Amino acid sequence: MKIIYLSLGSNLGDRDANLRAAIDRLAAPDLQILRISPVYEAEPMENTNQGWFLNLVVEAETKLFPLQLLARAQKIERALGRVRTVPKGPRTIDIDILFYGTAVMRTGKLEIPHPRLAARRFVLAPLHDLAPELRHPVTRATVAEMLRAAPPAVVRLIHS
Repeated sequence: MKIIYLSLGSNLGDRDANLRAAIDRLAAPDLQILRISPVYEAEPMENTNQGWFLNLVVEAETKLFPLQLLARAQKIERALGRVRTVPKGPRTIDIDILFYGTAVMRTGKLEIPHPRLAARRFVLAPLHDLAPELRHPVTRATVAEMLRAAPPAVVRLIHS
């Protein structure tokens, strides 16, 4: 079993319900949810002509291999209505693998740890609530250090 951290975000429809539905679908005999961060609201990055996102981070334990986990996440995204038409565009749900134990991998389909993790305050804030001392396996920076160094962005706590 590996400890994993997943980032979930939604900016279409009932954002809270989308996050809850994704968490419910993630939980399975081969993936056990351990903890869920508080929910944050964040302004969109890059493609700013869209609604604000609700974001959270899930800590889980899984028997799935990384590419199996990616396939599960993408299946849940599709089941919850995600359509990839506009890069960085609006979405009912987005599930990103942040960390998979201490694994470091880079394939055409998946990069772990998430390659833009350190620049995303909307990911680091909820991750910090769960694991401030967790270290990036490549840079060795803690989540707390990455959050302090992250570019400014509007990210506000919505509810625990």
